[in-house]
Amino acid sequence: MKHTVPSPSTDLRQILRLVTVILAGWLTVTPAFSAQDPTGVRSIEILPGWRMSDGTHMAALSVELEPGWKTYWRAPGDAGIPPHFDWTGSKNVKNVRMFWPRPEVVTVAGMRSIVYHDEVVIPLQLAPKSPDAPIEMQVELNLGVCKDICIPVNLNFDIALPASQTTPDAVIRAALASQPESAKQAGVRSVSCAVAPIRDGMHVTAMIDMPPTGGDEVAVLEGPDPSIWVSDAQTSRKGSILTASADMVPASNAPFALDSTKIRITILGQDRAVDIQGCTTG
Repeated sequence: MKHTVPSPSTDLRQILRLVTVILAGWLTVTPAFSAQDPTGVRSIEILPGWRMSDGTHMAALSVELEPGWKTYWRAPGDAGIPPHFDWTGSKNVKNVRMFWPRPEVVTVAGMRSIVYHDEVVIPLQLAPKSPDAPIEMQVELNLGVCKDICIPVNLNFDIALPASQTTPDAVIRAALASQPESAKQAGVRSVSCAVAPIRDGMHVTAMIDMPPTGGDEVAVLEGPDPSIWVSDAQTSRKGSILTASADMVPASNAPFALDSTKIRITILGQDRAVDIQGCTTG
């Protein structure tokens, strides 16, 4: 199956970026631990999780929405509001890894969005500088929730994650189990990328030798820097080869050095999803 979604002009790309920035200032909620009752939202909270045997701490962001409302995956598509996390206020944290459960693809008026409906739990693995000490997690979160209208929500969380908490959380474990498969798990045999400059960035064509994931497969390409705008990929399959192509446009609106090993490709099919890290060129 082939999906042909034309990429916007440079002017439209700039307008989309500007609209996202403006929307982000509409609604601010600043709870100590959870948020209640913004339009469309039942609750947004941090699940404190547990300290694991490797010294890292597994927590999670839990979002519960009113029926029919949705929020967006890390790469939301042209019709979505990208979520943003700022961890700079946290103490005893070296880095944070996020595990995104399999999302849903929706198309409205010809525009594609990658979403979660009604609820989602996003696991957060925090690596502490001192594994035996508590973590003070401070995060500013910006996300959009939508139904007939879209409401950008800004939240600030401040929560202590003690090293003494070692009992796993079944809800977080279930969210971890709902991630896309890795390339190895999905039987991906090879991934190659052709990269070419265009007027305002780079055009990337990925060729992936892999078993079908079912139905009308959608590929989502992401660049090494989240500030790089990426168009909806045009996706097609011929036998075992899935081909996906997209434009990547940086803030400079010019061609740039692109490391293909840092391109991330997610395949979303009817039966399963696959997360592919990097591709080869040449």
